Amino acid sequence: MKRPLEGVRVLDLSRILAGPSCTQILGDLGADVIKIERPGAGDDTRSWGPPFLTDENGEPTRESAYFLSINRNKRSVTVDITTDDGKAILYDLIEKSDVLVENFKVGDLDKRGFGWEQVHARAPSLVYCSITGYGQTGPYAPQPGYDFIIQGMGGLMSITGEPDGEPMKVAVPIADIMSGMYATVSILAALREREKEGIGRRIDISLLDCQVAWLYNQVSNFLVDGLEPKRFGNAHPNIVPYQTFATADGHVNLGVGNDAQFFRLCSLIERPDLRLDPRFASNTLRLKHRKELTAEIGAALTKRTSAYWLHMCRQEQVPCGPIHSIPEVFEDPQVKARGVLAEVKHSATGEKPVRLLRSPIRMSGVDLGVRRAPPMLGEHTNEVLGDDLGYSEAKIAALHDKGVV
Repeated sequence: MKRPLEGVRVLDLSRILAGPSCTQILGDLGADVIKIERPGAGDDTRSWGPPFLTDENGEPTRESAYFLSINRNKRSVTVDITTDDGKAILYDLIEKSDVLVENFKVGDLDKRGFGWEQVHARAPSLVYCSITGYGQTGPYAPQPGYDFIIQGMGGLMSITGEPDGEPMKVAVPIADIMSGMYATVSILAALREREKEGIGRRIDISLLDCQVAWLYNQVSNFLVDGLEPKRFGNAHPNIVPYQTFATADGHVNLGVGNDAQFFRLCSLIERPDLRLDPRFASNTLRLKHRKELTAEIGAALTKRTSAYWLHMCRQEQVPCGPIHSIPEVFEDPQVKARGVLAEVKHSATGEKPVRLLRSPIRMSGVDLGVRRAPPMLGEHTNEVLGDDLGYSEAKIAALHDKGVV
């Protein structure tokens, strides 16, 4: 079965993370993603290492682990879009593409001749997606936006970390990642509309907008009762018990989402009296008496090992999980069973395979695995210029000689 987006061509003018994470999802779904990079330098994340891939002799290559994480299922073409020849190549590609994704600073592409109005006039059916820190409008629109800054501005850091600790960012660039996902959803909707109307939309994705939008229950708590959300560490502002607890030899995460689960937990930890205590009869009451209840549960859990509680909780269907290190994640039987890792050949490593994450999307009848390893810089330039655009070998050679590609 064909992949859902086979036949869709995506022109990727983005770099760093938010844009590339969006185009990677589209590539996973079968789109032909052509990544445009600067000759000689490429995407900034190519240099964000170590670690770098090593070749068959154990020597480091120029392929950073960071770049590998967000550029599978793409082709790389180097083009200097500041030159007339480079602009001509880009417009040739635009006219053969269905989607353009870019994350230049607001106004930069307009100056280069590739702004929304300019491109829409020549390719009216193209879906044009811009991803920036603050969006195309507003007082901050011209400013560069970075994930760390956005996590702070968007409220996430104020609710992340221990109650008495300093504000804390999430350990992965979650504002970028979520913006890439919102961009992907928007592009898919625009492609669906284009099937009916024949016209492409302009999509304006802001990291700050996305960061605020996915605060979900925390923002809703504020909008409903007016109280400022606080940091709870690993505890939950609306559910008790729902946090990390120490055991005899480590820690586990316990997430009790309803009364039935709480009653089963009380029996499991041999404290049936807790289920009869009027202070803990409902989640609302448990929330009111959070400190007293978590102290009782914590004391019980420290009497046995993590493995014991994980086994018993799974047996009784009380939500409980381990706190894995990254190496332990890939040894977990559930993770192994789902096949989250793929081994693929990479041009920089010869016969030595490269391990990559694969898309978490599972669809019946189709394998959304890694078709292409993350490309080396300009790896597909000649292929795209020759096979896709029909340029002659002489013309391609001349473009190389002039440093355009």
